[in-house]
Amino acid sequence: MGTIEGFLYGLELAVSPELLLAAFVGALAGTLIGILPGLGPVAGAALLLPLTFAYEPAVGMIMIAGIYIGTQFAGSMTSILLNMPGDAQSVVATFDGHPMMKNGRGGAALTIMTLGSFISGLIGLGIVLLVLPAVTGVAMRFGPAEFFALTAGGLLVLARISGGSLGSGLLPMIIGVALATVGLDVNTSTNRFTFGQVDLTLGVALASVAVGLYGLSELMFMLTGDAKRPKPKRFRMRELIPTKEELGRSITPWGRGSLIGFGFGLIPGPAAALSTFGSYKVEQSVSKHRRKLGTGAVEGVAGPEAANSSATIGSIVPVLMLGIPFSATLALMISAMTVQGVQPGPLLATQRPDLFWSVIASILIANVMLLLLNLPLIGVWIKLIMTPMRYMVPFIVIIASIGAYSINSNFIDLHIVLIAGVFGYFLRLLDFSPASLLVGLVLGSMIERYFVQGMVTYRGDLWAMVGASGISITIWALVAIVLFAGLLKPVWTTVKRKKREHVS
Repeated sequence: MGTIEGFLYGLELAVSPELLLAAFVGALAGTLIGILPGLGPVAGAALLLPLTFAYEPAVGMIMIAGIYIGTQFAGSMTSILLNMPGDAQSVVATFDGHPMMKNGRGGAALTIMTLGSFISGLIGLGIVLLVLPAVTGVAMRFGPAEFFALTAGGLLVLARISGGSLGSGLLPMIIGVALATVGLDVNTSTNRFTFGQVDLTLGVALASVAVGLYGLSELMFMLTGDAKRPKPKRFRMRELIPTKEELGRSITPWGRGSLIGFGFGLIPGPAAALSTFGSYKVEQSVSKHRRKLGTGAVEGVAGPEAANSSATIGSIVPVLMLGIPFSATLALMISAMTVQGVQPGPLLATQRPDLFWSVIASILIANVMLLLLNLPLIGVWIKLIMTPMRYMVPFIVIIASIGAYSINSNFIDLHIVLIAGVFGYFLRLLDFSPASLLVGLVLGSMIERYFVQGMVTYRGDLWAMVGASGISITIWALVAIVLFAGLLKPVWTTVKRKKREHVS
């Protein structure tokens, strides 16, 4: 089945009532989650995950994809209205979005942001359809050695570039991989690290860790910090219409940001956050109005927001084609598949074309729904932003507890939420990366499985497995460059200094 035929087939499936409802719920929930503090895309997806187990796997994947896309917009909305970014990728929106708000063009900034997200989503999907044949051909050549290189190497890269020092990403990653070993060993059918607790034989529930690590820890920060929030301005509909000049100045940044974002989405790490900063840096270099950036220039909103949305689309490609999540939210998408017996990886498009193409097509539908939902309901979103903390915190805690318990109907999951929440609070307080822990928890079992398969295939020869093919050698070489490039910088600086001294 070709890409065009596959996409049309997926679009036919995606307009079924069940999948349309899943896309709508995901888009709406993503917007709500992004606006309300205390729930990020990871915790929000974790709360909805148990609800999807009663339906076909496509429902869960589409809901999580909708949440993932919707939260990107909502976090940037609070950046523009309140100068309060909802997440790391929304920080750049404060650079020019909030100054536009102060200049009386906040409504136009919201419209440019929404249109940019929609257009970049279309561009991202177009690129996906173009690169799928090439990616499929490469993915089919992956064996245990290549998958081990991609999972273990990708996890190391994520720990390196997730922010802060190497240790701030590496330590949580190691903890996450260690937690993945808890429970029944599929190779020997023996319990590991359960300490006599029968409830732990199922392992540490990913959703419970996600809810505690992100949702509960964020509530702790809210309660221990300053709860006062500025009141956003109310907009009339005519204030949401950009001028012709603003729209004209946005077109080129939308295109540049879409390409930059999609490229970042294909690599391990916080793709959305890196893409927004990368796009803003490009606009500072090539924009005709570069001197106005930081004072309320539309290019500073259009480019990064297009990159934000396109990176989200691009990051879904490794999940569908290789079964490898490079973000915490997409790790939950993998969980939604594996719980229902669907094996993610290169064969997904051929073995389950209905699932593969319906998810691809539903991303387009979710983008359309976000466009129709966001601007007409801007007044509703502003009211939600101003929800008093005394109502918000108990509601979020109750929803989080119900969601965590409903996964396995196991009280130990509630204990995990509490422990993960306290641990996540201190991780963030000490500037460690919670995403490394969560992705380590997901990839830990994959790394172990591919390592064991590789050792059996290559008769215990580790070096033979590392150099099994050009693909694995290339992956490990790229990982080494990322890990050790920082160590070479002081050496390079010393060489340059000595060269200057020699010349002088």
